[in-house]
Amino acid sequence: MSFSIYQLKPQFQRLLQPLMRALVRLRVSPNQITVATMLLSVVYGAALAWQPRCAGLWIGLAAFLLLRMALNAIDGMLANATGQKTRLGTLLNEICDQVSDAALYLPFMLAAGVAPALVLLAVVGGLLAEFAGVLALSVGAARRFDGPMGKSDRAFWFGLLGLLIGFDAAAPLLHGVAALVAVLSAWTVVNRLRQALRACAPATP
Repeated sequence: MSFSIYQLKPQFQRLLQPLMRALVRLRVSPNQITVATMLLSVVYGAALAWQPRCAGLWIGLAAFLLLRMALNAIDGMLANATGQKTRLGTLLNEICDQVSDAALYLPFMLAAGVAPALVLLAVVGGLLAEFAGVLALSVGAARRFDGPMGKSDRAFWFGLLGLLIGFDAAAPLLHGVAALVAVLSAWTVVNRLRQALRACAPATP
């Protein structure tokens, strides 16, 4: 199993416990957090697409992606803590994540100095990686979160790419980061499918 930032999730969740308890007291539901996170992502992505030359938006993207990561963790924590895990919540979690990814990452195609084709490959690769993770359920395996380019990893690398764009880094460096995300996303698709098959294979006597 390749390393992924996702493996740090338990430590990240511990840091979020005080905020989660506050949300429980306010009776905020997990699905409200999930949908609100998607809407915020769509708004931020629209701002990037509308003002692709605004350095401040690109620099601020890293902070926004960290906020999104926290909110994505909190909705699951809330569901577990309040007994509100539902089939609807599971479906919303998957579809809202993909909408958010597309909204936040496709505007990189409009950024100066980045090859649009590389960005498109990276975004499509990320969507396929998540599809592969969900597809594992169809063969009797658990939902796969294997790396090396899971959702949290993409957030890290696209956040870094946003910082590089905001600080006007050289085009070869921008191309290199985008290409890395694309290649590792393809690797992740293969890895998740392989791990799914391995998980549901009959045990060797």
